[in-house]
Amino acid sequence: MGSVEKVDLDFDEEVPFSSSTNPGKVHAFQSEKAEKTQVLSSVNLASLSISKQIGIRPIRSIYVVLIKAKINMLLPFGPLAILIHYLTGKHGWVFFFTLLGITPLAERLGFATEQLAYFTGPTVGGLLNATFGNATEMIISIYALKNGMIRVVQQSLLGSILSNMLLVLGCAFFTGGIVHSQKVQVFNKASAVVNSGLLLMAVMGILFPAVLYFTHSEVHFGKSEISLSRFSSCIMLIAYASYLFFQLRSDHNKYSSLEEGGDSDENSDEEEECELTKWEAIGWLAILTAWVSILSGYLVDAIQGASESWNMPVAFISVILLPIVGNAAEHASAIMFAMKDKLDITLGVAIGSSTQISMFVIPFCVVVGWCMGKPMDLNFQLFETATLFITVLVVAFMLQDGTSNYFKGLMLILCYLIVAASFFVHVDPKTTKNSGGE
Repeated sequence: MGSVEKVDLDFDEEVPFSSSTNPGKVHAFQSEKAEKTQVLSSVNLASLSISKQIGIRPIRSIYVVLIKAKINMLLPFGPLAILIHYLTGKHGWVFFFTLLGITPLAERLGFATEQLAYFTGPTVGGLLNATFGNATEMIISIYALKNGMIRVVQQSLLGSILSNMLLVLGCAFFTGGIVHSQKVQVFNKASAVVNSGLLLMAVMGILFPAVLYFTHSEVHFGKSEISLSRFSSCIMLIAYASYLFFQLRSDHNKYSSLEEGGDSDENSDEEEECELTKWEAIGWLAILTAWVSILSGYLVDAIQGASESWNMPVAFISVILLPIVGNAAEHASAIMFAMKDKLDITLGVAIGSSTQISMFVIPFCVVVGWCMGKPMDLNFQLFETATLFITVLVVAFMLQDGTSNYFKGLMLILCYLIVAASFFVHVDPKTTKNSGGE
């Protein structure tokens, strides 16, 4: 009997021991299952986030390009101008609304170019800025060339140079001088001198065909002038390509040291500014360029009708009103950088854009006209050539000391008002050479 009790006691002691081991195994299996479920849930969440990003990315790109900027409020005026063109045919309103519709597109082209420059590097970025920075002017000029409106091409490109050098730079100096009235604003004088030299070279290229024409000293009347213009345009394109190489490669440290210093202080801002991927920027450049091309056709067709309905000279519309479209982005950015005391970037925007137009866009249009069989030349007539020459001299004297203040900006703005008034009372001479065909 005692042995049986002992066995019973031993059995009773083994039972709790065995029961305590089984729950431990169960908990181990449960923990393994929990870990597996957590891993699976994290994988599922990651896949869902990736799929959401793939689905949301185009919507975000559309928001960044077409909605985010306040200037995009003017985008609906483009389709409205097309509707007015086909419904009423009133060229004055078509021209006005097309101007409003192209203005945000010019700014968005600059934005997409800047986004693409983050992925291409400084060298290719400089070429992109040279190509798309003045894409609006180039597209309008090509459409005007197709219609044989050579004087509109010459005067609109001249007006872009005058607007950048006098109005844009003047407003930047004026606002920057008022905001920073307690100190003298300075900029890189060496870069300004190089740009002034290129502008004087452009004046020389434009001056000689005009002098050749007005002195009646051509070997072959009507042909030597065009031949000289085409040869000078090729030389100017080579000079501008050399300038890009000099600025971006050979003397890169000298001309970018100040900009790099400003950029290093705001690395976080630059990272935030990169809002588009490489292919999104390329796609938006193609879409915006196509839309600008469509609106430019309606704009060029409405110039003559707008001149008659508004009782304004075509020269005033071409030199004063048309450049407002292409220079809207430059105007805003130049003033913004001047208020932040970054005059080197301001000069790069205003004077750099004038250099691009005079040394790249104008010779490029001459070469395109050559390919089209249009007599596009560098003879901008005596009045326009003299205006450009005096403007370049005035701006070169303003930049020679490497400082700026609000009084210099005010003088540049007043000079632009004199130029605008001059073209308002200027009657463009009727010449068979520039009427549209040979």
